[in-house]
Amino acid sequence: MLKGTLIAGAILCSPWLHAQVIESTYLSGFGDVKYPLQFKHLNYVNPNAPKGGHVTYGAIGTYDSFNRYGSRGKPGAMTGEIYDTLMFSPSDEINTSYPLIAQKVRYQDDYSWMEVDINPKAKFHDGVPITAHDVEFSFQKFLDQGVPQYRTYYKKVKSVKALNDTTVRIEMNEADHDVLFSLAQGLIVLPKHFWKDKDLSQPLSQPPLGSGPYKVESFKSGQSITYSRVKDYWADTLPVNVGRNNFDTIQYDYYRDDTVMLEAFKAGEYDLRQEGTAKFWATSYTGSNFDKGYIVKEEIPHQLPQNMQGFIYNTERAIFHDPKVREALTYALDFEWMNKNMFYQQYSRTSSYFQNTQYQAKGKPSKAELAVLDPIKQQVPPRVFDSAYTPPKSDGSGRIRTQMRTAIKLLKEAGWEIKNGVLTNSNTGQPFEFELMAYSPTTERIADPLKKNLSHLGITMKIRTVDTTQYLKRWHERDYDMIFSSYSANAYPSANLKIAWHSHFVDSTYNQAGVQDKAIDYLTEEIDTHQLDPEKLKALGPALDRVLTWNFFAIPAWHSDSFRVASWDKFSRPDVRPEYDLGLDTWWIDNDKAKKLPAKRR
Repeated sequence: MLKGTLIAGAILCSPWLHAQVIESTYLSGFGDVKYPLQFKHLNYVNPNAPKGGHVTYGAIGTYDSFNRYGSRGKPGAMTGEIYDTLMFSPSDEINTSYPLIAQKVRYQDDYSWMEVDINPKAKFHDGVPITAHDVEFSFQKFLDQGVPQYRTYYKKVKSVKALNDTTVRIEMNEADHDVLFSLAQGLIVLPKHFWKDKDLSQPLSQPPLGSGPYKVESFKSGQSITYSRVKDYWADTLPVNVGRNNFDTIQYDYYRDDTVMLEAFKAGEYDLRQEGTAKFWATSYTGSNFDKGYIVKEEIPHQLPQNMQGFIYNTERAIFHDPKVREALTYALDFEWMNKNMFYQQYSRTSSYFQNTQYQAKGKPSKAELAVLDPIKQQVPPRVFDSAYTPPKSDGSGRIRTQMRTAIKLLKEAGWEIKNGVLTNSNTGQPFEFELMAYSPTTERIADPLKKNLSHLGITMKIRTVDTTQYLKRWHERDYDMIFSSYSANAYPSANLKIAWHSHFVDSTYNQAGVQDKAIDYLTEEIDTHQLDPEKLKALGPALDRVLTWNFFAIPAWHSDSFRVASWDKFSRPDVRPEYDLGLDTWWIDNDKAKKLPAKRR
């Protein structure tokens, strides 16, 4: 294995500057590099996988835009994947990228600039070459018309300029390894000749011009989208693509309701379903097509880093300003009872923003963690220095009197008292009422036990279900009291944590709790600064985890350590699954299996 950002090419010295220019065919922001120079394919693919066949997936809701990057509109499924990025990040590595549109890079070792060479074979679907001018245009387009957090995150970038058709140069206002690398790794390259007269912030009613392995073949607005594999895809034989993208056509059919969508799957309307509802998995995957062996039901174990899913408070709402109030409400969620009576014991409780990783806070903080936390000792909850947070635990009987007494005590300390059965603010007389915004009946079902327990505390939790378009709009504007949502899984403490937690990103849709906290700002800045120091990150990750969990920005929910997958038995897949994904993009249609199915699903 290659370590970190070891050199994949030559080192050019500038003696008068005492600086080095590193030329490389990959970029690594963290940890080891798995693949050697001139590797043939990724470890988790079958390089001889046959191409062909049609696969249909189901999707919930609707869509009204083909612009994945707009500030308005509900983008259709897979609309982001029609574009290639400069580099490709495999699903078995953390923050490492290999050539796609970019052929190689050069950067100064102080991370003040980088030059990216474009693969001369790269082209858009209309045959027009992808050039450095498209890269320059794309960055500026996202800067001018993209979401606000894009401008905030890339404020350290001075310029992205095409030096000629095949080389683009990135100059930094302020040297920053992570920002520089993330731009070179993940920039979506838009075709300038298509987007120059269009507003990236607005919905797009017709499919755009792309560059990736698939393009839109046909669609029914709001109802379905069909993608076809690009037969002359320019990057088909690159090592990162060998054995991937094997289906000739991929179709997404939209359903308004998940129950209806499940029944459609069982009837043969689409091919594969990843189940997210424990009750469905335990009770609804039955019928003649299962009995005949047409549908295969699998639980595929994994130890992936897990999202912090839960009931997320909008802390900008006055009712949720006080951490004691937020903590009190966590005692009203009886996970053990829900897991036994609703989830068929399929879940484990989530307790960390680094769940299933070495960065999850455990026990008392280490000496290294204490050293990290010492400068903000007066700004964090004292319990941060005592032990790791663990959610309240019941016996599963449904009787949680001890938890409810603890909740009442905390609420009283926060200035609330029960009057005539209603929890009331002692100073203002305001009753404790708030709204949980949802878009799925499934959310209503899992929220009902919490609602019931909160009512015993004199709290009124209203559940307001809106359509997906309205939900997305209100989510962008943080126009809610509470939502059932998640923070993305963190395989390691990356600089991207600033987008979700730093005060500078309070207007980011990813800062779902509306957090503005100096201690959290400090920790996320330290994580950003020490991206090239793995030992420091081993302390910073758990330290941040402790501060986030003891501030109670969410009522933690649950997670599963397996993929629950049901499919019509027409697929084969590689023997090796990628470490951080299910790897559907490596599966293929097995014709010997498919011919045994009803004609509709072959």
